[in-house]
Amino acid sequence: MIGSEGFKFKVMLTLLENESVDKLQSNIRQLAEAKNAVILAHYYQRPEVQDIADFVGDSLELSRKASQTNASIILFCGVRFMCETAKIVNPTKKVLHPNPESGCPMADMVSAKDVLKLKEQYPDAAVVSYVNTTAEVKAVSDVCVTSANAIKVIKKLPQKRIIFVPDQALGSWVQKHLPEKEFIMWKGFCPPHYEFTAKEVLKLKEKHKDAKVAVHPECHPSVIELADFVGSTSQIISYATSCEANKVIVITEVGLKHTLIKKNPNKEYIFPEPMNYCGSVYCCTMKGITLQNMYKTISQEINEVTLPEDIIERASKPLMRMLELSS
Repeated sequence: MIGSEGFKFKVMLTLLENESVDKLQSNIRQLAEAKNAVILAHYYQRPEVQDIADFVGDSLELSRKASQTNASIILFCGVRFMCETAKIVNPTKKVLHPNPESGCPMADMVSAKDVLKLKEQYPDAAVVSYVNTTAEVKAVSDVCVTSANAIKVIKKLPQKRIIFVPDQALGSWVQKHLPEKEFIMWKGFCPPHYEFTAKEVLKLKEKHKDAKVAVHPECHPSVIELADFVGSTSQIISYATSCEANKVIVITEVGLKHTLIKKNPNKEYIFPEPMNYCGSVYCCTMKGITLQNMYKTISQEINEVTLPEDIIERASKPLMRMLELSS
């Protein structure tokens, strides 16, 4: 049986589903201000979510912002590992995740146990974990990286041998830039990025002959080879909005189109067309964050991200080292 408060909230949510997007956005903003909460959102979030965030960014930008905030509550609109990262760098703050089911398939492809086995096999190697990993994996790593800073950070490491987890695509791309390093690569991948094919890129290039091609390094090497520019989400934004071409084919998650248009509406940004997810770069888990579950989470202060103290302590070291080496 639903109590009176639960019943009232259920009725409220039913009403909210029929409210305009503007009204729901206004309600969330009012709650955030009243509760001294900051709203952080990744570029891959829905446009209506991005539009009410205090800050929109990629993994590196959001990591920095999370470590600098003075807010009491962080409402993090991203996938689970991002929320964990925010908690690790803000252990005394309340971090809320609007949809706890929004995880990252890539992050789930490697475990702390897997990393420890590699460390035993290669004791002289530095363990570099992509930020797209669980808190437990970060806790057994030497340093974390993002797609924006991986080359810069790894180049500064004294070790010549690198254990790189979990993204084989990003790892291979970094290895090309750092031939002096030996990489032991974990065979993980981001399904939306990695499964997009070179054949689809060639179709887009044929259709838009005057367009430049910008590709995320999580894509398959055969896709990266066709790019005019390869970079992180934030780096793609900079390139696509400022390059000389009037058309840019963008091979990354379609949520980025919203930001690109806002940054420079005078260009045409061509993303793969969604055809039942075939031929598109679409992250279902990122899109699992909605205005409705944001409202429910911030109003009730539910879905709090919690981690064991020892994990927070150990995982914070490779994250802080990343921020230091990438500054």
